[in-house]
Amino acid sequence: MSLVLDPAAQDLLFREAHTANSFTDEPVTDEQVRAIYDLVKYGPTAFNQTPLRITLVRSPEARERLLGHMAEGNRAKTAAAPLVAILSADNEFHEELPALFPAFPQAKDAFFAERPVRERSAALNAALQAAYFVVGVRAAGLAAGPMTGFDAEGVRKEFLDDDHAPLMIVNIGRPAADASYPRSPRLAYDDVITTV
Repeated sequence: MSLVLDPAAQDLLFREAHTANSFTDEPVTDEQVRAIYDLVKYGPTAFNQTPLRITLVRSPEARERLLGHMAEGNRAKTAAAPLVAILSADNEFHEELPALFPAFPQAKDAFFAERPVRERSAALNAALQAAYFVVGVRAAGLAAGPMTGFDAEGVRKEFLDDDHAPLMIVNIGRPAADASYPRSPRLAYDDVITTV
């Protein structure tokens, strides 16, 4: 059976999409970011917990503060990207569960009363949402450059609070002509899929 999704959309989201390392100077608007979020918010998470939080770094002052926490190899591309987003996990996501998971509002206390349990769940589910976010950026006709090369504790102290754990930094924009490296190999179906 073939995929239902149009082949052009498959290419846009996956086959032709690449991690971008350079961008044009075309700005990324708040309307584009809102459209991306309004699409990807429907991606599933456990108990619909939606722990992902997104901090948009727009001002030159904030960008300069962020650059000091980026790994050396990520600084120049982060400095030049039209928009940079800090994706973090909200470790207090459980406070929203009675509204977000009305089928079982007791989940807040039944499963997530202890902070270590929340932190593990928030990290996993926010990472899942971060992947949706990258695909959403592609769906908007933009490119994403997700990075984990940064001082997470420094970014947390500079931009977040003790209840938020940074997961990745994502540069966003229209890709420049030389934005990406050639496609790297992928594992084959038989190397990944096992039937038991």
